[in-house]
Amino acid sequence: MSRAAIRYAKAILQKANENNTEAVVFGDMQSVYKTIEDSRELQAVLQSPVIKANDKKDALLKIFNGQSEATHSLINILIANKRASLLGSVAKSYVDIYNDQQGVKAATVITAVPLTPEIETKVLAKVKELTGSDKVTLKSEIDSDIIGGFILRMGDIQYNASIANQLGNLKREFSKSI
Repeated sequence: MSRAAIRYAKAILQKANENNTEAVVFGDMQSVYKTIEDSRELQAVLQSPVIKANDKKDALLKIFNGQSEATHSLINILIANKRASLLGSVAKSYVDIYNDQQGVKAATVITAVPLTPEIETKVLAKVKELTGSDKVTLKSEIDSDIIGGFILRMGDIQYNASIANQLGNLKREFSKSI
């Protein structure tokens, strides 16, 4: 995250706290981040120096017309400061800062195939045990390159129980002994 994105996120969180709308804005920021993350076209529009600022603003306000006034203000401020490309980063920073303030621990589990509800429940229980927190969010990603097993990330900790990792370890062991 850029420092500028974090500053904007902190400013909008402070304003939301003053208005007691931090939870509403949290929902908005999750939606904004997911929308931008899922749309290569929208990312291209936000990054493009060719597209006029007013056109970006109009597009963003139409896309996010159901969001709160705070989100619309953020869009207007970013456009006015020629920082439209930061919108996704600001939204992600807001989500991270808000979760941190609420004591919510975020974990990401990467698997080769989608998690079943039973496995997701077990992973969530393990993350709660490891973090000592009942407030845990679990994000699931799929990466067929890991072949099988899983990779679990919590903050700066990573536990790699993937088959690809185990095969890499075997390969290194064989290379050392030859």
